[in-house]
Amino acid sequence: MQTQSRQQRLAALRDIIADIERKPALAGMQARPFGADGEGFPRLPGGLLQEVFTDAVRNGGTSLAFALGQAKALLTPRRLAVLYLQLDKDAQFFGLPYGPGLSSFGFDPAQLVLVRAADMQDLFWVAEEALACRAVAGIVADIGGAPEALDFTISRRLSLRTVESGTSLFLLRYGTERQASAAHLRWHLMPQRSGRKAFDDRAPGAARWSLKLEKGNAGQHKSEWILEWTGNAFKSLPNWIGIAAQSPSGTPVSLSASALLANPISQAG
Repeated sequence: MQTQSRQQRLAALRDIIADIERKPALAGMQARPFGADGEGFPRLPGGLLQEVFTDAVRNGGTSLAFALGQAKALLTPRRLAVLYLQLDKDAQFFGLPYGPGLSSFGFDPAQLVLVRAADMQDLFWVAEEALACRAVAGIVADIGGAPEALDFTISRRLSLRTVESGTSLFLLRYGTERQASAAHLRWHLMPQRSGRKAFDDRAPGAARWSLKLEKGNAGQHKSEWILEWTGNAFKSLPNWIGIAAQSPSGTPVSLSASALLANPISQAG
């Protein structure tokens, strides 16, 4: 009887912990989409641990843009900064976020603090310490694949810290494997063909992603989106079929049009 009573208490405690962990992830998501329609991508609150997976390292810019797009919405007069954490060796090999590129994306480079860590233990230590700082709106940690240091215990500790602080932590991951974690949300993200430029249908336009929610609840029945970045927020594209083959005016793009690289230049001597 004593063993059964202990098991019942443990089960009740697990239910209480699970309820505590669910509430921050669901709070405030019901009626706050980025877009005008109710099916738009939700404007997620702070205090979430989010894993952002993409299949290949070459898509790292896509993951970073998605994380920064969310972090931008979390900036306030009190929470003025977003941290970008990266291993020192990765920074030397892959490079760092480009200031002018951030500006063109609509993110002020002055609000991004770059931190290089010697190893994963140091990176997670910095993440935990930064979560305790009330001036930080979000933390983007470039994790890579499946490092041994990122086990379930670490992810659970980080998830509890995000809930306590109200600061969101985005873990950028690469590859197709999925390990058990205590992340509130897990996304699978892939780049899509960009939109078209308003006055030049041969130039790349707004960045687009295909997004699937693999774990957690974003406050909607919908779990897949095609997103476009407007410069200030995410725009959900409800009718994806045929959009890639159309110009902004809605007229089909002629496949037989000549691929000019610039305006014609007179060859007259």
